[in-house]
Amino acid sequence: MFARVLALVLKELASLWKDTRTRMVLLLPPLVQVMIFAYAASFEIRNVPLAVWNEDAGIASRDLTARFTGSPRFTVVATPDNPAAAATLIDAKTAAAVLHIPQGFSADFAAGRTPRVQLLLDARRSNTALLISGYAATIITSYALGTTTPPLALETRDWFNPTLEPQWFILPGLVAVLSLMMSILVGALSLARERELGTFEQMLVTPLRPSEVLAGKAIPAVVVGLLEAHIVVGAAVLWFHLPFAGSLVLFEIALFVYMLAGAALGLAISAFARTQQQAILGVFVFASPAIILSGFAAPVENMPPGVEWISRIDPIRYMLIIARGVFLQAMPAEVALTAIWPMALAAVVLMGLAVVAVRRAVS
Repeated sequence: MFARVLALVLKELASLWKDTRTRMVLLLPPLVQVMIFAYAASFEIRNVPLAVWNEDAGIASRDLTARFTGSPRFTVVATPDNPAAAATLIDAKTAAAVLHIPQGFSADFAAGRTPRVQLLLDARRSNTALLISGYAATIITSYALGTTTPPLALETRDWFNPTLEPQWFILPGLVAVLSLMMSILVGALSLARERELGTFEQMLVTPLRPSEVLAGKAIPAVVVGLLEAHIVVGAAVLWFHLPFAGSLVLFEIALFVYMLAGAALGLAISAFARTQQQAILGVFVFASPAIILSGFAAPVENMPPGVEWISRIDPIRYMLIIARGVFLQAMPAEVALTAIWPMALAAVVLMGLAVVAVRRAVS
């Protein structure tokens, strides 16, 4: 069995590599898209989940909190009461920012001293962090203008991306998006290519079982997807000097599970497609909504509840969490597992669908 599967894998990889156009499609687009997205892309936000950590019980702190609560720019999602709780909210992406009002805030107002507040930002989304900082500064400035006390001093700290480099947000996302698209594309073209070349019927009379055909077609798709991902990772680390703060082993495990889901989806598309053109069309029918729903360009938090729920079945969404987490922070394994298991479930379901589709195709 292993010898037959290996022979099919080598045959698939050789057919991909010997064709010059296919080889260029596999190698050049990732590098071109890395440069385009890293230098040209920018993102906007419409909604900001905010946590308010208020250590002052005075009237002034309550008035300032009310300004943020009443602002359409912010939605207060939590009220932590200690540094660990505030850090947990940002780590888990429950809050994009934490407004910290220290003790003595109201007393400083009453005494005519300059009150201070602190804004803790999740700068893994650098553009979002900049906008949040601007929104907060506007509210605080307007609040101070309505009083006779000295202006407030806002101290801002950007976590995980202190220089607010947009590439630090975009490139980890490209690792997830480009690798999955290539994995799906290779899987989708595999059986469709056999049909167009007239070798599909020849494969049916070989000793290969449907499960072996599935494995022989899936493994090259996983290999190509992993290659694409590491090309982007290499460009991000070596050219753009992104940090890689997390566990490489954890990242590789998550990436492998992710590629299995992509290969299985590609094979399911390929089993139903009769031509390579149909297979490519099927990939793009999936790709457009999947990328939009993943949170790559627009925050998932801004989506309507029904659309946000649909995004929960999108594997790209979970790989984005892991990719950005291992690049920009030392993501704990237990946090990563909450994103890995949905991808593993998707891989199992999609692989089951691919098995049924391939069995039907070869029967």
